[in-house]
Amino acid sequence: MNKQQVTDIVKSPCIGVCSLDEQDLCIACKRSGMQIAEWGIYTPAEKREVLETIEQRSADLKPTS
Repeated sequence: MNKQQVTDIVKSPCIGVCSLDEQDLCIACKRSGMQIAEWGIYTPAEKREVLETIEQRSADLKPTS
């Protein structure tokens, strides 16, 4: 594996608790069903975009005190 390939690796946010809620979002990783299904064919840039999206979803879902 060359240096470029190493920097292109984007780890899946999956923690093995695959269960979709009524909005088609995984209750653990916050990806949509489609994002989970297509993760393996996404480019590294697309994967990073998904990670940004789920970060925002998680922030939006946190209760405010």
